[in-house]
Amino acid sequence: MINKLAAIILFLIMSPIFLFVGMLVYLSDGFPIIHRQKRVGHNNKEFNFFKFRTMKKNTPMIATDLLDNPKGYYIKYGRFIREFSLDEIPQLFNVLNGTMNFIGPRPALYNEYKLVDLRTKLGLNQITPGITGWAQVNGRDNLTIEQKVKLDYYYFDNNKSFLLKLKILVLTIIKVFQRENISH
Repeated sequence: MINKLAAIILFLIMSPIFLFVGMLVYLSDGFPIIHRQKRVGHNNKEFNFFKFRTMKKNTPMIATDLLDNPKGYYIKYGRFIREFSLDEIPQLFNVLNGTMNFIGPRPALYNEYKLVDLRTKLGLNQITPGITGWAQVNGRDNLTIEQKVKLDYYYFDNNKSFLLKLKILVLTIIKVFQRENISH
């Protein structure tokens, strides 16, 4: 309930930014402004994951780091939107519908089989995924799958800790403003 209330409050506060980013996406490449992806959530159940669209229409549905030339797929303002993590704002809708929390392992794409398999073996699929998490603030795009899973497991093992959750939130804010560990 706290997650949903916080999501409503944040959405209201961020609605001018939401409108601004939506307009940037529209001016860059038209509709749709929100991109839906199939992601793997709690108990490996697939769900629709929402982001502002930063890539051109018909970009292959794979992790950006697997594209031959990721920069060639960005819409006009896409890189800017990603650098400041503005593309993540629509995930507040995922928090509202209960498919995500604010903090937890970042949800895998439905076709990131190795990541899903490693998480499942460690029981990490039992946690609701998050907008941000321990792996996000400790390397983000610069981590291997194995490193992400190890960091996700650390969170899983300590996820009842209020101090760890607070640390993740503070570090997330710092990392967003520093624009650290964003390779694509």
